[in-house]
Amino acid sequence: MNILIIIASLAGFIALTLGTALFVAGEFSLTALERSTIAGDVARRGDRRARAVDRAHRSLSFQLSGAQLGITITTLITGYLAEPVLDTLIGPVLEAMRIPEGVAGGISLALALIIATSLSMVLGELIPKNLAITKPLAVARATAGPLAVFSSFFRLAINGLNGAANALVRRLGIEPTEELGSARSAAELAALVRNSALRGALDPDTAVLVDRSLRFGELTAEDLMTPRVRIESLEPSDSVRDLIAAASRTGHSRFLIAEGGDLDNLVGVVHIKQAFTLPPQSLATTSLRSLARPITRVPDSLDSDSLMDRISSNGLEVCVVIDEYGGTAGLVTSEDIVEEILGDVTDEHDVEESDVTPVGNGFRCSGLLRLDELQSGIGYRAPEGGYETLGGLVMFCLGRIPRTGDVVDLPQREAGGESTFDDPEPRWRATVVQMDQRRVDKVWMTVIDGTAKTDGDEADRG
Repeated sequence: MNILIIIASLAGFIALTLGTALFVAGEFSLTALERSTIAGDVARRGDRRARAVDRAHRSLSFQLSGAQLGITITTLITGYLAEPVLDTLIGPVLEAMRIPEGVAGGISLALALIIATSLSMVLGELIPKNLAITKPLAVARATAGPLAVFSSFFRLAINGLNGAANALVRRLGIEPTEELGSARSAAELAALVRNSALRGALDPDTAVLVDRSLRFGELTAEDLMTPRVRIESLEPSDSVRDLIAAASRTGHSRFLIAEGGDLDNLVGVVHIKQAFTLPPQSLATTSLRSLARPITRVPDSLDSDSLMDRISSNGLEVCVVIDEYGGTAGLVTSEDIVEEILGDVTDEHDVEESDVTPVGNGFRCSGLLRLDELQSGIGYRAPEGGYETLGGLVMFCLGRIPRTGDVVDLPQREAGGESTFDDPEPRWRATVVQMDQRRVDKVWMTVIDGTAKTDGDEADRG
């Protein structure tokens, strides 16, 4: 009779451990699944199991509470059945080892507890958890039905426990949700893209394109604009022949028309194609004032998505960026937006020169590089400050207008986000290679490793 009881208890222990495994697997698989994965499975198969998974995920809080109740019940009963049986089996072994009866009882109980708990944890929790995380959809399809039946049977108990927990959570100022959110931030998506590219699951060119597209939404008109100092403008009194000459010289197709060359006194904008609407004999006598069209003005803080809508809505595909003081800060064209996503787009009129070019043991960089572009180009992470470009950072560090040949050690940004000017890891040195009047045009960037040149000799490489 004792043998039958022991066998029945062991069979019950195994069955209850499998029950615990069922609830654990169902719980982890439902939390690991994305809504898009479930929707795809429903659309592709549409069978009873797919619909069961969909229903369970839509009532996730209730189903997880049911799984927790099932785990608790099966674990308690497992301990109640297994520990006495194991104690009975271990006791004779300890007696045969001539361990005193008083000590043997404690050892037997402790060993029974350790063995029962270890088996229940490994077989009933850890193995099904790992399976559910590895194959969430397959495990969810196998467990959603039994889990739904259990939850329906114990609905009153689950609702009571779940309601009590939700009430306490609301007292903490947090509103419980029934379904997991599936949205991902741009930073999370960018991290997924980078990891996929590193593992070879995504083509590097595609990864760069997706990463740029994700970062595009974080930019503003100030980030995308061509700065004021690089804008070519014409006078209202200039003729259409002057427009054609300027287009031939610069390769640009659009020109701002400004009184006295002052971009704060804009008359409008003209396009080279307007010259083709006039007879040849009137090109020298027609002023640009008569052809100038009104131009859209946008604040420098306008987000990139809204800016793209503004540019695409006007026929000239150009906007003037206005700073907080009301002055002209720069110009944004449709080409600027396309290049931000696709990279440099050149034609026969453009001089193909990269903003970051490897030179010797460093990089020759454009002074107009934004700090985020500088980081993606050479890996240098600049601290936050009152500057937007590499040239602005160099000017900030020098405390004056730079001159060709100036050398400055740049600050680093700490891992915690605070800036420091004496960070030991890795330091970068900037050498001003070329100036454009008072603007830093080219900078040679090197890592300070004890061997980098510091006398500006590399300036001749520019």
